[in-house]
Amino acid sequence: MSHSPVYLDHAATTPVRDEVMAAMAPFFGPRFGNPSSVHRWGREARVALDEARERLAACLGANSDELCFTSGGTEGDNFAILGAYRTLKTQGRTAAISTPIEHKAVLAAVHQVAHEGGEERLVRVDANGLVDHDHFAQLLDAQAAVASVMWVNNEVGVIQDVPTLAAMAKAAGVVFHTDGVQAFGKVAVNARTQPFDLLTISGHKIGAPKGIGALYIRRDTPLEPLLHGGSQDRGRRPGTENVAFAVGLATAAELLLAEQDHEHTRLMALRNALEQGLRERIPGAVIHGASAPRAVHVVNVSIPGMNSESLLMALDLRGIACSAGSACQSGSVSASHVLSAMGVSPELANAALRLSLGCLSTPECITRTVEVLGTLADKVRQPKAAPVFETVEF
Repeated sequence: MSHSPVYLDHAATTPVRDEVMAAMAPFFGPRFGNPSSVHRWGREARVALDEARERLAACLGANSDELCFTSGGTEGDNFAILGAYRTLKTQGRTAAISTPIEHKAVLAAVHQVAHEGGEERLVRVDANGLVDHDHFAQLLDAQAAVASVMWVNNEVGVIQDVPTLAAMAKAAGVVFHTDGVQAFGKVAVNARTQPFDLLTISGHKIGAPKGIGALYIRRDTPLEPLLHGGSQDRGRRPGTENVAFAVGLATAAELLLAEQDHEHTRLMALRNALEQGLRERIPGAVIHGASAPRAVHVVNVSIPGMNSESLLMALDLRGIACSAGSACQSGSVSASHVLSAMGVSPELANAALRLSLGCLSTPECITRTVEVLGTLADKVRQPKAAPVFETVEF
C-alpha cells in the first residue's frame, strides 16, 4: 500500500506560500529597480521596500525605522549580540549573557564575545529547559552588556517568559535580545507592549523564502553594524536591499498573524493527538519539556532503545521527514546540546526526534507517523529484531 509523504520538519523550514510567490514575482521582472537609484525604476523599488518595512513593523508592534532586514536568523542573532557588545565594551560592559539551550547562532556569537576579550556567561536551566530567573538576575551586573534568551526553543518548543526576563535586563541597564525565530506567529510578540530591545525573525520559518529575515532594534539601542560600505538601512546594514524577499517576508507575516488563532487551535489538536498516540503506542516514550509551557508546533520525543540517526533514515525510507534536533548542523546527527543542558541522559538524547508541525500537517500525518514509529519500536524490541531499513512504497 502506498502512502503520501509526511513532512514533520516545519521548524527547519516551510514551503513558500503561493501568495508570497505572487507578491514577489513583479520584483523579479518589470519592477527590478535598485531602491537606491533616483530614476523611476529605483523610486518604484524604494516605495515597495518602504511599504514592506512598514507592513512588517506593524506585525511586530514596531515603528518602521526600528526594523532592519537581514539574510535570516543567524545574521540577526550575530548582529544583535556582537553589535551591542562592541558598542558597550567601551563603557566597561564586557559580558554577554545567554543560556546553554540557545540556537548555535547565539551560542557562537556569545563565544565570539569571549574570543574578543569579553566574558561569556550562561544561565542555568532546569530539567524542562526553563531559565533560572534567580541565576539570570545574579548575572545582570555592571559588567553585563547584552543578554540573549530564545523565546521558543527550536528543539523542544519550551516557551521562556521573555517579557519578564527583558524587564529584569532593562532594570539592570543591560540590552536584551531574543531569538524569536520559532516564536513569531506562535506566541504574542509586540514590541510596543513588551520590553525587549532586539528581536530576530526568519522568513523561511513562516512561508517566506530562505535568505530573508529581520532584526527589530528598539530606538536608541546601542548597536554597531557588522558590515560596512554603504548608507542603506540607515547605515545599519549596507548593501543593495533584496526588495522581492522583503515584500515576501511582509506578506508572509501578515498571512501568519491573520491565521494565528485558527492555526494555534488546529496545531494544538494535532500535537495532543501525536503525543497521546506516541505514549499509548510506544511504552516508555519520553516527551521532553512536557511539564513546561510549550509552543504548539514542536514535539521532541525519545524512544528508549533506539538511535536517532537510524530512526531518521528508517522514517525517510517510509516517506516521513523529521529531524533529530536543529537542522543547522550541515546534515549531521549528534546528541542535542539542548537536551544535554536539560540533564537528559546520553541514551535518551541519542534516541530523540523532533517532530514539528505546520501547514502541511494533517490528522492523517499524525496517524501514519505514530503507526510507523510504533512498528519500528516493536521491531527493535523483538528478539533478533528485523532490520528497520526495509524500503516501502510511498
